[in-house]
Amino acid sequence: MREKNTIKFILIIFISLFFFSISSAQEIYLSLKKNKVNVRYGPGFDTPIKFIYKKKNLPLKQIDKKENWRRVIDFKNNNGWIHWSQLKPINSIIPIEDKILFKKPSNFSKPVANIKKGRVLIIKECLNNWCEIKTDEFTGWIKKSNIWGLSN
Repeated sequence: MREKNTIKFILIIFISLFFFSISSAQEIYLSLKKNKVNVRYGPGFDTPIKFIYKKKNLPLKQIDKKENWRRVIDFKNNNGWIHWSQLKPINSIIPIEDKILFKKPSNFSKPVANIKKGRVLIIKECLNNWCEIKTDEFTGWIKKSNIWGLSN
């Protein structure tokens, strides 16, 4: 009898660990590889096109996957299915509020530019609470707070 209780206890521990690991899975962010990407209603080339993204490097959050298809959502809550061949590991972010771009990762550093919310920024690297980014004209550092596209 005691052996059965021990086995049940071990089984409960393993099941609990399994479900905890699923619920605490890290968010997956991806970026678009091309300037024109079809977003579909379902996971397949035979499903209708819902809309078309026209912004290379746009960051997207993966919310589901089925075979070679990824269901993604953008920072405006638009969602749909994209074939994995049109996606790459995250390399960009979008500020959800206006930001100041600094020369170095410090509030006391020289301001370089004002970055408007919604702008796609390419990540060079992230350290602590700062990310070094580049835009068409500028390179510098912004704080990680109020940024869409980074996992916590």
